[in-house]
Amino acid sequence: MKRPPAVINLITELKKLPGIGQKTAERLSFFLLRGKAEQANNLAAAIQHLKEKIILCSLCHGITESEPCEICSDATRDHSQICVVEEPHDVYVMENMGCFKGVYHVLMGVISPLDGIGPDDLNIEALKEKVSKPGIKEVILATNPNMEGESTAVYMSKILKPFAEKVKVTRIARGLPVGSDIEYADPATLLKSLEGRMEMR
Repeated sequence: MKRPPAVINLITELKKLPGIGQKTAERLSFFLLRGKAEQANNLAAAIQHLKEKIILCSLCHGITESEPCEICSDATRDHSQICVVEEPHDVYVMENMGCFKGVYHVLMGVISPLDGIGPDDLNIEALKEKVSKPGIKEVILATNPNMEGESTAVYMSKILKPFAEKVKVTRIARGLPVGSDIEYADPATLLKSLEGRMEMR
C-alpha cells in the first residue's frame, strides 16, 4: 500500500537533515502524525520563526536576533582578544565553558579543496580587517583539529603574519582529539585546549 503524498513529502524533507536516514525520517513522520495538531504546529512555527528572525551578526558572523549580537555589543568583554571558530554553533560550545571573555569571529566553514571551498569562500578578509585596527592583541585559532581545520589554521597564521608585531596568533592546544569536532568536546577538555593554546609561527 502506497503512503499518502503528505507523508511521503514529510519523509523526503526530513531525510535532507543531517544524520536523518529513511528509518528515522519515517519514525519522526509517524510520531508527528500520531501527536496532537498543536505539537506539529508548534514545530512548524518554531522553524518558521528561526528562518524569519535569525540573522548573522555583521561583526562576528555569529547567529543572533539583534544587530550586533549580544557578545559583540557587550562592553565588559575583552574586545582585544578574538577567538576564531568554524561555525556559529562553535561560539555556543566555547561560551558553555564560562571562562572565555573575549569576542568571536566565525569563518563559516574551513578550507576544503575537495569540496570546492577556498579562502575566498570564508570570512578571512573580514578577520584581516579587524586585526588591522588598533587594540587587537591576540587571535586564537580554534578550528577543529582535523585535516581541514589544521590547514585553515596554518593558512590564517600566514595571512596574519604581517600583524605579528602587535598581534599574537595562537592555536588551541591538543587537548582535543585529532579528527574530532569541537562541537562534541566536553567542557573540561575544551578548557584545557584553550588554556594550553600555542602561538602560531
